[in-house]
Amino acid sequence: MTTLRVRVAALLVVAIVAVVGLATAVAVLVIGPPVRDAPFRAMAAQVRVLHALAAERAGLVAPAEAVAVTAQPRGDLVEPLTSALRSTLAAGGTPIAAEVRRNPDPPSLTLAVPVGNAGYVVVPLDDRPPPAGGWPILAAWMGAIVVGVAGVALVGARWLTRPLAILEGAVAGVGPDGALPVLPETGPAEVRATAVALNRLSERLQAAVASRMRLVAAAGHDLRTPITRLRLRAEFLPDAERPSWLADLDELERIADSAIELVREEAGGGGEPVRLDLLAGEVVAELAGLGMRVVMSARDPVVVSARPLALKRALRNLIANAATHGGGACVAVVADASAATTTALLRIDDDGPGIPPEQLARAFEPFFRVDPARRRSAPGAGLGLAIAREIVTRAGGEIRLANRPEGGLRQEVVLPLA
Repeated sequence: MTTLRVRVAALLVVAIVAVVGLATAVAVLVIGPPVRDAPFRAMAAQVRVLHALAAERAGLVAPAEAVAVTAQPRGDLVEPLTSALRSTLAAGGTPIAAEVRRNPDPPSLTLAVPVGNAGYVVVPLDDRPPPAGGWPILAAWMGAIVVGVAGVALVGARWLTRPLAILEGAVAGVGPDGALPVLPETGPAEVRATAVALNRLSERLQAAVASRMRLVAAAGHDLRTPITRLRLRAEFLPDAERPSWLADLDELERIADSAIELVREEAGGGGEPVRLDLLAGEVVAELAGLGMRVVMSARDPVVVSARPLALKRALRNLIANAATHGGGACVAVVADASAATTTALLRIDDDGPGIPPEQLARAFEPFFRVDPARRRSAPGAGLGLAIAREIVTRAGGEIRLANRPEGGLRQEVVLPLA
């Protein structure tokens, strides 16, 4: 009972059943509990009166429209009602062979009471059948009420919460870029107000993200000019100081280039079918040609939907990271059929020290370094993993990091098949 729909339905069911139950309890207290043989008791009392009158004065009969005396009553014997009536008479100490018969023309029930040799006194009966039970009938009646109320309550709750379900579905459909789909501004006043507020929020978020991207791109672009001037001035520095200055300028230039590339990825278009195994093979061959220890251990033919250049850049960042900081990378591309929906899995294992468990969640933060002392010894600006995750997320996938039991770091890229 965690959803609003179930809670509203449960509230309606409990409220209506409680009211009906209270009304039934009051009726039972005022009228009395249901008795199975109550109709037969009344019928037995009539039989006793008729039999007593007939036995005292054989010639006394009731008015003709109410009572008739006949040698043999018409109609078919109704065995269940006759047996129940005779049982009630016998229990009351007056065993009388009364009969209940059903007349076909016109359809009716009659009560025939024997009056000795005179025949039978015949009186009409109500054609409504007596109830089959007391408390069971009440229980069945309450059960029918509960079932009916539950059905109505569920339909009503669904109708009441449908606008909220639409809002929930729309919010759940937020894309990797954080953009909210436009919500229909219809329904009750409260729902319309919520949809309007979310639509305005979406517009402001998109404007804020666009402004941020423009600012990052402008900052990265503007850094190029002072970096170039500083590089020219560094050429006039003493030979002992020049390498450290140039190294710092190279790092600044890499940071600026990474920022600009990140903005380009944000503004990129949709994806297209890409052979992930072939793309990973190209990256492995390229890095191996640069002298890095990179091998391909498995290569299943899988096709994913992504931007080829962007995905290649993400794979290059991940594999180069493993080769640089892990002493080598072993790459495998397989079709992961263990998932709920078949996906493509790219696994990158290295033999390095891994990442401390408490810092795994921070590995994708921009400019993050496991060991800040390695900033000067290892190339890069600390944006490789952040950019890779951004690209993979936009392609509908995810990146997982875990330390291997035998040592080293395992990077897994999971992408849906095209």
